[in-house]
Amino acid sequence: MKLLLTALFLSVVASLAHAGHPMVEMQTNQGNIVVELYPDKAPKTVENFLHYVKNGFYEGTVFHRVVKNFMVQGGAFDKAMNWRKGEDPIQCEAKNGLTNEVGTIAMARARDPNSATSQFFFNLESNKHLNHHRDHPDYYGHAVFGRIVKGMDVVQKIADIQTSAGGPFASDVPVEPIVIEKVAILPEEIESPPTQVKSKGKTNGKTKNQPRRHLAGT
Repeated sequence: MKLLLTALFLSVVASLAHAGHPMVEMQTNQGNIVVELYPDKAPKTVENFLHYVKNGFYEGTVFHRVVKNFMVQGGAFDKAMNWRKGEDPIQCEAKNGLTNEVGTIAMARARDPNSATSQFFFNLESNKHLNHHRDHPDYYGHAVFGRIVKGMDVVQKIADIQTSAGGPFASDVPVEPIVIEKVAILPEEIESPPTQVKSKGKTNGKTKNQPRRHLAGT
């Protein structure tokens, strides 16, 4: 039932995708993921993410942190768990009104809210504690800047993969590397006017979760 509801939800989201929201496809060794970005809500974050996409930074990196029922994180380590240094950090846009719901993509960071560079994560659950609660480093939140419109099943598949220690991390690293092979901006689709079909018959006309320290750091 949960998978059915998730599929239905993503289908509705996909139908709402519209011009002005760039679409990015990630080709991984587990399948493809398509993400719709929201520059109207998170302009600096989307610009930063697309910059890394355009210069090929993400290609050959892995999802280095996978926590079932929480999130899948990537964007900084290669298959040998060597760190790829990102560029200058960006301003945190966690106060943009978007929340860390199932299937959203958000920026990972250190304790300093304005420390995000290249790392991002996909939310596997409604992670309310990662939303902005107040202007304090521990409660500032993580900036959501898009949503998966295709490939949530791939992300769920990644979430089920066995993890262990790896590289500089004591846990949560996939035993078999989950590689991002290619990332590309999809061409914008031109919407066609709806086709008129003649009718052949009659028709009838506040959360209980308490905020806690962020858990999606770099």
